[in-house]
Amino acid sequence: MDRTSGTIRGLHEVAAAELIAWVPAIAVVLGVLFFGSMLAAQQKPFPVTSVVDEPSIAGRPVNLDAQGKLLPWPMPENIGYSYSSHFLTQWTILWDQYNRQRLPYFYCCFDFDRATFELAPDEHWANSTGYLRAMMQGFVERLYPYTGDDRTVTFLESFVDYELENGLTPESYAWALVPYASANPGAKRYTGWSQLGEDYIEPHVVGEDGYGYLRLYEVTGNTKYLRAAIHCADALVKNYKAGDADHSPWPVRLTARDGKAEGKAMGPYSANVIEPIMLFDELIRLGQGDVAGYVRVRAACWEWFQKYPLANNVWVGYFEDTTPSMDNMNQVIPLEFARYILLHPEKDLQWREHARQLIEWVKTTPKWPKYIVHGATVTTEQGDGVHFCCNAPNQCCDSHTSRLAAVEAFYFAKTDDVTYRDAAFRSYNWVTYFQGLSRGAHAPFSNQWWFTDEFADGPRRMMDAFWAVPEWAPADESHLLGSSSVITKIRYGKGSVTYSTFDPQSWDVLRLDFVPEFVTADGKQLARRKNSGSNDRGKDPDRAGFTFDDSTRVLRIRHDDARDIDIQGKGGNAPPQYVSFDDPHISAGTVLKGQYPSGAIDWGTGQWRINVPEGAFGTFNLAFVDPEATTAEFRFYWPRIFVGVDVYNGGASEATVTFRSPETREISFIVKPGQLRRVRTEWRELSSSVTFELKNGEGVRFDNLAYVRE
Repeated sequence: MDRTSGTIRGLHEVAAAELIAWVPAIAVVLGVLFFGSMLAAQQKPFPVTSVVDEPSIAGRPVNLDAQGKLLPWPMPENIGYSYSSHFLTQWTILWDQYNRQRLPYFYCCFDFDRATFELAPDEHWANSTGYLRAMMQGFVERLYPYTGDDRTVTFLESFVDYELENGLTPESYAWALVPYASANPGAKRYTGWSQLGEDYIEPHVVGEDGYGYLRLYEVTGNTKYLRAAIHCADALVKNYKAGDADHSPWPVRLTARDGKAEGKAMGPYSANVIEPIMLFDELIRLGQGDVAGYVRVRAACWEWFQKYPLANNVWVGYFEDTTPSMDNMNQVIPLEFARYILLHPEKDLQWREHARQLIEWVKTTPKWPKYIVHGATVTTEQGDGVHFCCNAPNQCCDSHTSRLAAVEAFYFAKTDDVTYRDAAFRSYNWVTYFQGLSRGAHAPFSNQWWFTDEFADGPRRMMDAFWAVPEWAPADESHLLGSSSVITKIRYGKGSVTYSTFDPQSWDVLRLDFVPEFVTADGKQLARRKNSGSNDRGKDPDRAGFTFDDSTRVLRIRHDDARDIDIQGKGGNAPPQYVSFDDPHISAGTVLKGQYPSGAIDWGTGQWRINVPEGAFGTFNLAFVDPEATTAEFRFYWPRIFVGVDVYNGGASEATVTFRSPETREISFIVKPGQLRRVRTEWRELSSSVTFELKNGEGVRFDNLAYVRE
């Protein structure tokens, strides 16, 4: 997932940044096991926490409130838009790459051409296969119910299916039929990364991937994913050994054939037993596989975890391209454990104390630097107190800061401690600056990015924001934001949401753009429960029924013996279709002619062109061909209601934009210099065509054109 030199992943410390602007990727690979020691003597001491109030983040100018605190990007006055734009933009890029390149796998790292913004994979660094799949499953598990877009599940199944065919160990191995954690650069079959050894696996990733398989089974009902999860759990049980202070129940890395952890790149210790525990917990709950074995090993792992890492804070052994070291701490393991017990407090009677303890450890440990950027706490990923990963402030590590923000947001949701909500808010705001293709964001050594961080790990934890604090979600849309169960299907309509859960008992949270008149579970009407006020916020109903906050339109549902939920009400809007100008992808500068997308809009000839990501748009967008033109028109292939469009003014003057249609009234609005606006026409009539008219509009760009069928 991320990078190391010697004992520390990436090893792009402050001192290294002063020595080199970048190191070519091939040199990094060749030097991975000794580059760290070369720089160690030159490493300067770093402050544990420092204030870095720079004017830009990831190359984008900061937005601040009246107190000088950080606001989100790209729409500082709209949290819901800015946060959702982050993960929806990353999904747009994922889907585009999937359809254009048809890669059955993804490279660890990538860069993009700064003129055309076309992505180019780096073929020189380890492919983080296991981590990416597990994190991608977590992203899609949340993204599908939020969007109702079936393509998200199609994408994930294709991704996982490829691994099941090309990335599992042989059945004859000591660790049989489990996933490899990584692959050689560009390899189409996975057997580990040859820089660290051949034919090895990482047991904690077996647990992490196995949990992802199991949740995908719950989404799809496809039992091949259940079988894959059981193989992972069985291998963990078979190869379990009692641990101590220097040995975890499974080594961090070992040879799959015989289970031996010999050699410098292998290692006897990983604090990360929580993800195998999550796999065991879910299989035990479902009554699948060797339940007795899972219960036994789960209990032993939990006891070891409580006795050692949770007591001594030795949080080592996570990343797939590190040489094991008991000094190299990371924030992933403690924060993922904290998140798990906040979502499942019944697993740990001391969940409150443990979660708070781990949040504060990550924010104060001297093992790696933290930065305060206009009031936002930013964490890097790992370190040993001398070396750390990764870049100088405001260039990378958005996924890790997103994880910290998610845990703080969930802590607030469980305890009502607003200190943690406010901290999460500022950190999430910092993360939003990294969405899309930003010229100023990159990983160590060059301009390349880490695919896992940007398109799986970070977005899945950004989505936790709405689950934990639903008031942050968009107020003018309906979305299912979180559930204690996997969602197997969902559909949004005008004044309605219908969905199904895998589990008959579930606690679900939504934010609606309408007022529900009734909520049914398997056709039986649920009672509205009284919301007693602020002390009740963030709390699910204590018995079957629902609560609804009339001011925020946050709906919380509990159903105990039903899977099919139907919400019907008054008001709201029909969910629009969007033209994103990324799907299907065509090159920047292309002049639109005729239909795009097919069967949706006819752009005529010579008026519109595809524009590169710029300004407030992190993906491809729409512009006039002639920068001095004042009007341009498009026609719907079949009459549609034009809902609106996102408009950004990159010019120096205030711009006026007017929409006209033969069938309805015109609408005009003003966009200030540097402003992004989501414009909604409120039209109710079908339009055959729409004309855009601009005044002072040479810097105006458009994206996410929205329409409904009727």
